[in-house]
Amino acid sequence: MITAALAFAVAAMIINVAPGLDTFLVLRTSVTRGRGCGLAAALGIMAGCAVWGLATAIGLTALLTASHVAYTAVRVCGAAYLVWLGATALWRVRRKTEAETPEPVVAAGRRAAFRAGVGTNLLNPKAGVFYMSLVPQFMPHGAPVFGTTVLFTAIDVAELALWFWVLSGAAAAMGERLRRPSFRRRMEQLSGLAFLGFAAHLLAGRP
Repeated sequence: MITAALAFAVAAMIINVAPGLDTFLVLRTSVTRGRGCGLAAALGIMAGCAVWGLATAIGLTALLTASHVAYTAVRVCGAAYLVWLGATALWRVRRKTEAETPEPVVAAGRRAAFRAGVGTNLLNPKAGVFYMSLVPQFMPHGAPVFGTTVLFTAIDVAELALWFWVLSGAAAAMGERLRRPSFRRRMEQLSGLAFLGFAAHLLAGRP
């Protein structure tokens, strides 16, 4: 079990640090709204991963690949949510002027960041397929499926916590040096377009 857990940890870490929607969300939130909001978004993502891991442990994620309707429904909802995030970011840019000061980091901002993290993760069926396809490859023969899946999920979430802690710190530090309104507007523009791109990619995906 120790060997399997270590092998899974290495594979999961490689996947976790690869550029993707979760990494982008934490990076963007940390740069534009500060580390507190970036960590809130990360916490939301990790909560989503925990839900996907538990669903895998009890066999629910198998429905995503077994049922085309279920996969498509989650995929379309996820794409719609990303379109909403992208459109919201682009709309904020239109309303802002160069003279505006950065928005303060408040509890409401952290709650919104947390919801964004949960939403983008849970409405991405590929996150569920990730657990369903990766975990069995490292499952020791004869090991309890539920307990092993929960263990591997905990390992993955712990690695995400470490990665997002480092990423949010670096991104927030960069954001502090680039607090000009013009930079914030440009980041919002790029973020909006990126969210729309992720939505298109998600719609084009297949189980």
